[in-house]
Amino acid sequence: MSAEAHDPSDMSPDELAKACAKSMWENDNASRHLGMEIEAVSAGTATLSMTVRDHMTNGHDICHGGFIFTLADSAFAFACNSYNQNAVAQHCAVSFLMPVHSGERLTAVAREVHRTGRSGIYDIRVTRGDGETVAEFRGHSRTVKGTHLPVEE
Repeated sequence: MSAEAHDPSDMSPDELAKACAKSMWENDNASRHLGMEIEAVSAGTATLSMTVRDHMTNGHDICHGGFIFTLADSAFAFACNSYNQNAVAQHCAVSFLMPVHSGERLTAVAREVHRTGRSGIYDIRVTRGDGETVAEFRGHSRTVKGTHLPVEE
């Protein structure tokens, strides 16, 4: 379903989330350039994945934490923007739990913990292919003016 085909107010919450993700993805040069893929999106949740490449490793020959943070942050973005309200990060924190090496596939699963008014809290777990958790990320979102899809007034 395309965003152009339906009024956002006629969409189910999950259809709206997918349409918002499609709209955002078209302009998300950073996530696309890093090789991220959207695996799933629904209201308040998103799953993105990425394979660590050689140029993402640091002097310890492990994935630079900034790339893991970026994957988690992108999953966070798609989860908190799933309601057709522009939302940005207000605060984020990450704990790195295990090293990641070049060639490993990472998956970030974002889930909404709480959302009220203009604020939301999201937990993002980053795992590698064997299912081990490599990082835990918590993001606080804040809605700002604007929508991803046109809204009839």
